[in-house]
Amino acid sequence: MTAAALVTGALAAHEAGVTPATIRKWVQLGHLSPAGRQGRAHVFRLEDVFAAAAGALAVAGGAAGALLDLTAAVRVISIRREGP
Repeated sequence: MTAAALVTGALAAHEAGVTPATIRKWVQLGHLSPAGRQGRAHVFRLEDVFAAAAGALAVAGGAAGALLDLTAAVRVISIRREGP
């Protein structure tokens, strides 16, 4: 099994199409948990970021959350294939 890709908050925000402030807010609200730290910065599993984003969109608008789930799954699969 391939290890999960860990990304910084800024990269997580970019991949999810949100701002870094949104990532911090999801952590504050308990919608997203950091997988660890890299120095002082939190790092996140992409799968967790996409799940939090899908949950936020599902609350906001149903079908958009389902589309993001599919997009997230494709990205995670491609990242795992490109891994070491």
